[in-house]
Amino acid sequence: MAPWCPAESTKPVFVGIYGAVIGGFAVSALFFLLSSFSSLAAPPRPLQVAGAAGVSVGGANLSSVLSTPSQPETMYNRPIWKPPPRGDRMPPQRAFRLTREMVSARARGGVIVVTFGNYAFLDFILTWVRHLTDLGVENLLVGAMDTKLLRELYLLGVPVFDMGSRMATEDAGWGSPTFHKMGREKVLLINTLVPFGYELLMCDTDMVWLKNPLPYLARYPDADLLTSSDQVIPTVTDDSLENWREVTGAYNIGIFHWRPTESAKRLAKDWKNLVLSDDTLWDQNAFNDLVHKDFGHPVVGEDELVYSYDGKLKLGVLPASIFCSGHTYFVQGMHQQLRLEPYAVHTTFQYAGTAGKRHRLREAMLFFDQPSYYDSQGGFISFRPNIPKSLLLDGAHTVESHFALVNYQLKQIRTALSIASLLKRTLVMPPLWCRLDRMWFGHPGVMEGTMTRQPFLCPMDHVFEVHVMLKDLSKEEFGPHIDFREYSFLENPSLPKQVKESFLEVELCSEHSTGCSTANRTKKGRPVLLPRNSTEQTLLDIFTSYKNIKILHFSSMVDAFGGFSDAAVDTKFRNRVKRYVGLWCCVQFREIGHIYYDMYWDEKPGWKPLPPQTKEEDHPPWS
Repeated sequence: MAPWCPAESTKPVFVGIYGAVIGGFAVSALFFLLSSFSSLAAPPRPLQVAGAAGVSVGGANLSSVLSTPSQPETMYNRPIWKPPPRGDRMPPQRAFRLTREMVSARARGGVIVVTFGNYAFLDFILTWVRHLTDLGVENLLVGAMDTKLLRELYLLGVPVFDMGSRMATEDAGWGSPTFHKMGREKVLLINTLVPFGYELLMCDTDMVWLKNPLPYLARYPDADLLTSSDQVIPTVTDDSLENWREVTGAYNIGIFHWRPTESAKRLAKDWKNLVLSDDTLWDQNAFNDLVHKDFGHPVVGEDELVYSYDGKLKLGVLPASIFCSGHTYFVQGMHQQLRLEPYAVHTTFQYAGTAGKRHRLREAMLFFDQPSYYDSQGGFISFRPNIPKSLLLDGAHTVESHFALVNYQLKQIRTALSIASLLKRTLVMPPLWCRLDRMWFGHPGVMEGTMTRQPFLCPMDHVFEVHVMLKDLSKEEFGPHIDFREYSFLENPSLPKQVKESFLEVELCSEHSTGCSTANRTKKGRPVLLPRNSTEQTLLDIFTSYKNIKILHFSSMVDAFGGFSDAAVDTKFRNRVKRYVGLWCCVQFREIGHIYYDMYWDEKPGWKPLPPQTKEEDHPPWS
């Protein structure tokens, strides 16, 4: 704290003391305001990692290596998740400049693991760090592209450096100028890090680690570069590197490992020069172009590696079965079918932007949310989906049978959304079954050569516009917001015990049955009986008395609700949920091959799943 200037020597001594106290309060208040500046609701520090202490790397205990009595604790070597001492001022921004000394303080065994992003990806970054520290990997650094993220990570005890990008804190949509800027920043960062002389495992923030990758990477000490890929057809069935001769998917730079060899340094420099020469060039395309310049000669004695780029760089392709893409993990479940343990999953091959990536990880219970996510003031609604065997399993897997299956589920979800809206509860989505895969291009239903099973549990973003469902739509036009959770929500270990145990079964019954009466309230431990096609008033009358129950679980949603009686309320609800569904893509050999889902398909006699016939017809059913 800066010293207070004393009063003139002619003043009484108590004036100096009094002034010192006032000055201390002022400086403390200023520090408090600065600490609160970055966010009014910063996420809580993740739970302490169970079992991380005692994990050894190279024979040394991580918790002792990072800070020892002979090595004073600094912001560079402080254990992860340990925040700075209370009352400490945040160091000046220049202290966060990326240096060889900073990397040296965090690297272990000559390896540093790095990701980067802006504030919009804070929760992804914390999830990324948490997975690594749960695995005992603490030789990591995070690059901050804006000062808001820099401050948050520093205060949470995450090792962070300033990339000097001065980026906005908002999300960068795929293909936008900001997206391309982030790509160029990645290339510049690699060019800074590789010359430091450490092996670099560079990762995007939209991926998570499921198993410590460092021992796997160490199996290939002669590789200058090991990269992930968008390969969706397996070329190997064990945990060896992909057969590079059979890889047809693009090399994906969301996960790749660099060794500081001369060939790797030259590649990094050429890559930098290429992306800086054209602001619209996608960094991944530029990387693929470079490594394929001189490509195709196997490395003698290391058949899994191939000479590439300058004919000297030794390249290996990480197996997509265990260094998974969004397709091999979430759609094919390739690692499960091959009985392999996955190392990583990268949320590629999805259709709802950042919101879709987050939701995919939540469905797989791989995302770390704030505790508030696992509770809701109004409580939750879930239901048991009803799907006839004939729709799920019988007949050929065609566009018609796919839409028949999905539409049957949509009608139940539509009812569940209406009840959730009426009771002001959060809907736990059911698992979705699909017969056909979704891509960006025409295909025969599933991509030939992949391990996609039919039918399969499809990610929610295959059918629903997850990002639209999260939007703050106008209440005047679309009615009240309807919150939702992923289908695996109730099985998530992070769900508090008091929420999980506050559970009530709701059983549908025939309104004509003598035992099905609203006056027939449940005995403790017995399901609540709800007449089919119940009115709004019936639902409100029954469930108002259970407003303190956290989870209402319906035995079915088929004909559970008769609909809104107020035409204006019904119109707003329809306006909202019509926008919740997206499209399937795509019929082969058609200029316009996609087909729009329709939340109210059943109200259109003769509705059929057909692509738009003309460009004028190519619009969602609600527009």
